[in-house]
Formats: sequence, structure tokens, C-alpha cells
Amino acid sequence: MKNLKKVLAVLMAVALIVTVFAACGKKDEGNTPSSTKAPEKTGMSADLLPRQEIKTDVKIPAEFKIGLICLHDENSTYDKNFIDSLKSAAKGMGLTDEQVIIVPNIGEDTGCYDAAVDLAKNKGCSVVFADSFGHESFMKQAAQEYPNVQFCHATGTSSKTAGFENFHNAFASIYEGRYLAGIAAGMKLNEMISAGKITAEQAIIGYVGAFTYAEVVSGMTSFFLGARSVCPSATMKVRYTGSWYDQAKEQEAATALIEQDKCVLISQHADSLGAPTACELKNVPNVSYNGSTYSAGENTFIISSAINWAPYFQYIIEQTVKGEKIDTDWVGTIATGSVVLSGINQSVAADGTTEAINKAIEEFKAGTLHVFDTSKFTVEGKNLAEYKVDLDGDKTNETNVIHDGYFDESNAKDFRSAPYFDIIIDGVTNLNQEF
Repeated sequence: MKNLKKVLAVLMAVALIVTVFAACGKKDEGNTPSSTKAPEKTGMSADLLPRQEIKTDVKIPAEFKIGLICLHDENSTYDKNFIDSLKSAAKGMGLTDEQVIIVPNIGEDTGCYDAAVDLAKNKGCSVVFADSFGHESFMKQAAQEYPNVQFCHATGTSSKTAGFENFHNAFASIYEGRYLAGIAAGMKLNEMISAGKITAEQAIIGYVGAFTYAEVVSGMTSFFLGARSVCPSATMKVRYTGSWYDQAKEQEAATALIEQDKCVLISQHADSLGAPTACELKNVPNVSYNGSTYSAGENTFIISSAINWAPYFQYIIEQTVKGEKIDTDWVGTIATGSVVLSGINQSVAADGTTEAINKAIEEFKAGTLHVFDTSKFTVEGKNLAEYKVDLDGDKTNETNVIHDGYFDESNAKDFRSAPYFDIIIDGVTNLNQEF
């Protein structure tokens, strides 16, 4: 027994010595005991603004059908977002596959009119929806000819002046989602500055835009303002492709922004995986749009914002089935579940990003945060007090859209749902403007 006690005593002494030397060999890590140090965060977090499950108390007749006209197909992040949203709404409302007709790859030409007529006349759809700006005139033409069918259109501008009870425009306050995604970008820039990877003056964002339309300008500006809200030294350079969907051009533009224009983070309003692919190849952080591109950029993707069209699809289906009026111009919000934000790639995002975004979400819900607060940006060195917009496109009636200290974007009640912020603010440089 005595020998056993001696052996145990020796073993305990050896263990103590090993522990002391191991402790002496460790780096000082902020006086945090190694046993309690938090593990490094990796992978995707839960969605910050998730897509809500669709439920309805309205009984949908078996003969009801809805048709969706898409500019491209599921290879386009833009069109895939509409397709997924309609499928989500249909599933939640109990529609069968036969009640949902999706028509992809319809150009912004007479092919849209033909598709709309076919859905209304031959396929028996009670509602026809088209997803691209250039579809609008053809949808109006079909609406005139088929007054008993509801024709709804995303991003359009003329429903209020068209005068047809069965023609409707819709959009969402996605500028709020883009602003939140911009916060994630700004936090990443701050991390890069703190780590000595870039200087404050080198915090240059690159942006791949499709066209110089207000929809693109509004989105890129709200993203930039979100980034600047946490990283004041940030600037942004923009290259346009002249196409909603062109993977080669989008990748080429993103690569040029990285290599020639010295941009250290990339975002986009274009519909392919071109820009995220360029970022993954060049190991440059990326914030995407219309849905997560994590699968194409696990080492560079940070976050994505998108419009969730499922609440609008639910709304127009229910209103049609009940025989009630659909709003001429409708805008979805964070409150309606129409603005969604993906999870954060914790392997890439800066510490504190989730907390910063959640704080801004609460401010949006409280009505205390306005994306286009005119005290937060300048145009040629001056704050805007007034800005008149031709809202209906007739070139005769311009309306001031600034009040109470902010540019009131996508106000469907007083103005229109589709974006009309078309101002290039200080800090943003357009590198090509031919589109």
C-alpha cells in the first residue's frame, strides 16, 4: 500500500510539472483560460429575416390556376427567386402542380403578350404574373383584351395611369434589405482595416450593375449607405453589363473591379453567378442578391438579401378567389415578410455583424431608421431638400419625393411601388454608363 501511495504521488507531481510547462508555453490570449475559449464560428447562421411559412384560411377551388411568366429560368437568381416564391405560396395554400403554370425564357417583346394570352385564354389561368420590367406593355395589352383575368407585374410603373381594374404593379422595400446587407459589407471592411490588410482609404466596394435604371441605382445606393453607416471611409465603383443575365460579362466586370479598380469587396444587381464566381476565384468578399450564393462561394460569400414574393402571390390568389379588388400598386415590407435576409457565413463575416444588423432591423420596425435620410448623403457636396420624379412616365407631372428629411422610396400609396431613386450620390463612381 505504501509503495502504491508513492507511485501515485510521483505521477501527480509529473502531471503538475507538465501542466505548468504547457501553460508557460501558451501565448497570452487575452487572459482567457484555454478551457473556456469560445470555438471559432464557421458555416452559415440561421436566416436573419427568414421566409415565413405561407398559410391561408381561404379555400382555393380546384379549377383555379395561376401563371408565371419569367424572363429567364432557374439558372437566373432573379427568376429562381420568383419561381421558388410561387412554389412556396402554392404549397402553403394547397395548390396542386396542375394549378401552377410557369413559363420560362420569355423575352421583353411580343412573346410576352403571346404567353400572357395563352395562359389566360388557353390554359385557364385566373391570374397571370410577369416578372420583368420590359414585360409591362405586353401585359397591359393582354389585360385590355381579357378583363376577367387579373394581370400582375413586378417592377412596373404604369398601373395607376393605365386605368384597367385588372392590371396591377407590385414591388417591395428591398432597399431596406440592401441596406442591411450593406452593414455586413461595412463591418467586413472595418475588420480588414483593423487587421492592417487595407487602409481606410482603400475600403473600396465594387458593384456589378445590369443597367442604369432606378431599380439598380436604388439598390446599389441603399447597399452603399448601409456600408457607410458603419464604415464612413467606404467608397464604391460601379461597372454595368447592359444585361440582366450574362455570366461572362458579370464575371468580367467583377474581375475588372478587383484587378483594375482595386475594389476589396464586391456586390451586384445582376442575375447570374458571375460576380460571386469571380470573388471566389480571387478570394475577395462578396455580398449577393436574390438569394444565397454560399454554394458557389463558401470562402467569400457573406450574406444575401432578396424580395420574398410569396406573400404577394398569396395576396393576389386570395383576392381573386374571394372576388375582391387587388391593389393597383402594392409594396411589400419587412412587416409583410416580403424582405428577406439570408444567414451569415460566419467563416467570412466580421465579428459583431449579426448584432449590428439586428439593431438596424429593430430601427426599421420602429420607423426610426430611413435608408435615404438626406442628412446621410450628399450630391455634389450638398444635401438634397427637394427632388422631383416623373412617377408615371408621361413627362408632364413631376412630384417631389423628399419630405420629413428623407427620400421616400417605393411609397405605393402616395407615389408608386417600383423604385424611383436614380441619383448618383457622392462616394459612388460610375465607371461606364452606356447602358
